[in-house]
Parts: sequence; C-alpha cells; structure tokens
Amino acid sequence: MIIYLHGFRSSATSIKAEQLRQYLRDVEPAHPFWCEDLPISPRKAIDTVSKVIEASPTPPLIVGSSLGGYYATFLSENFGLKAVLINPACHAAELLEPWVGPHRNLYTGEMFDLTQEHIHELRTLKVAPLDHPERFWVLLETGDEVLDYRTAVETYQGARITIKEGGNHGLESFPEFIPEIVNLAKLSPGSSST
Repeated sequence: MIIYLHGFRSSATSIKAEQLRQYLRDVEPAHPFWCEDLPISPRKAIDTVSKVIEASPTPPLIVGSSLGGYYATFLSENFGLKAVLINPACHAAELLEPWVGPHRNLYTGEMFDLTQEHIHELRTLKVAPLDHPERFWVLLETGDEVLDYRTAVETYQGARITIKEGGNHGLESFPEFIPEIVNLAKLSPGSSST
C-alpha cells in the first residue's frame, strides 16, 4: 500500500496526489493506494493515518509532501516504515506559527482556522534526531520558494537525498520519480535493510 499525505492548505486532489493516483491506475491498478483529505488538527491527522497503517495487511510506504512530509517522518519513526518525503516541512510548528488564523484550502475552497493548539500539536510530533534516517528518501528542488532545501539536507543526514536544480515547492520533477516510488512500495517497505 502507498499512503499519500498532502501538505498545508492542500487536499487529496492535489497535483502530485493525482499524478501518483493516475500512474497507479495505468500501470499498477491492483496496488492499494490511500489518499484522503487530512483533518486540520495535526493530532487528528496522525490518528487518522495511524488507523490506516494499523489496518493495512502489509507495511505501507508513506509519501508525504511539505507538511505531509513532517507527518510522514513521525509515522515512519513510530511504525518502522519507509517514507518518501517531498520538500518536507522540517520545522512545521515554527514555519506555520506566523500563519495562525483563517485560511482557504487551495483545492477545495473550504475555509478553516489554524490555531495555537494546532501549533502545539505540531511541536509534539517533532522527531529529532532521527532514529532511522536510512528509512527515508528525500526529494528536494533547489528552487523551492517556501522552504530552504538545505534545511532538509541537514535534518535528514544519513537518508537517501535527491536534489534537483531549479523547480519549486510543488516539486516539478515529481513524475519522474513515481515509477521508483511504486517499486519501493512493492519491495518490503517495512524493512530498513532493502
């Protein structure tokens, strides 16, 4: 199974989620895929995904973008799973604290409030240092206009890190990595030795 976790103000219909979903439809239609709109509350988001992981008959691969990468890091370390992180928000609480207040989801148009309680919940999910950096594959683009890719390079020392020149926070190069991501999901994703 592949679990895809979208970022802040994003949704299950984000561009990368749809690209991955379409690839699976075309190439691996039998491969299980889970991607749903995550609750605004970080704790509720983690609880939701934890239940999916616990119900999966085989260890899933987690793919997380931006804030979803922050969640994927926590879940990977806690469940012993492999994870692919796309321009991950390494310091999510600090990044989002200035944005406390009302927001509109970029895909659904839904209005929601980011609260100080949500920032507190993000802080409780911080994993540092990583116990098993070898479980992570981090995809970065130097042109990310939201996050400094060098922060992720520092945070995920010991992980597999792929850096593409240029691009943006949405990771323009994502489609070229999808076949390998799917193959990774098919190769005992719960093992840190592969």
